[in-house]
Amino acid sequence: MAGILTNLKSTVIAGIVLLVIMVLALSGLTDYSFAVDHGYATFFMRFLHVLCGVMWIGLLWYFNFVQIPDEQKPAIGKVIAPAALFWFRWGAMGTIVTGLILGMMNGYLVDALTLGASEDFMVPKNTAIGLGMWMGIIMWFNVWFVIWPNQKRALGMIEVDADTKAASARTAMLFSRTNTLLSFPMLYAMVSAQNVF
Repeated sequence: MAGILTNLKSTVIAGIVLLVIMVLALSGLTDYSFAVDHGYATFFMRFLHVLCGVMWIGLLWYFNFVQIPDEQKPAIGKVIAPAALFWFRWGAMGTIVTGLILGMMNGYLVDALTLGASEDFMVPKNTAIGLGMWMGIIMWFNVWFVIWPNQKRALGMIEVDADTKAASARTAMLFSRTNTLLSFPMLYAMVSAQNVF
């Protein structure tokens, strides 16, 4: 067991194997015959969407709520931050892509993105999910086109002068805080669309 848990790749593979065993066991315990139909494909896309979202928002909150001591900043900047930023931006990409596919699979993508303007009247569920989608899209844009380019300069991955480095660090921080601000109403909109409306 220690061999599995001391290697991240082995841990992830073991987690996926355990997931497959659980899915097969649960489908065997019920009268439900396991079939990969549209309903299951939609559920699985939602599962991937939530998985990516946990990675993305978890790292967003880590960056914003966990303070890093000053004496560790050189090590953080050279080793930890680049790896964390890799998973951060690809978690954002996975969340957006799976969310858009999920909206298309469920037939509400256009209604949600237009906040109900494509219908005769507004449907609260589509409006709520649409607001969440737009906040998520803004947050994704901030990650890929503002935070990441500025973090590369701030962390010294791209050589710049000290003033540009400081300005880039501030810009990345402000947009990261913007995403933190948007994360609360975005998550409420997403969850409420599935459970309230």
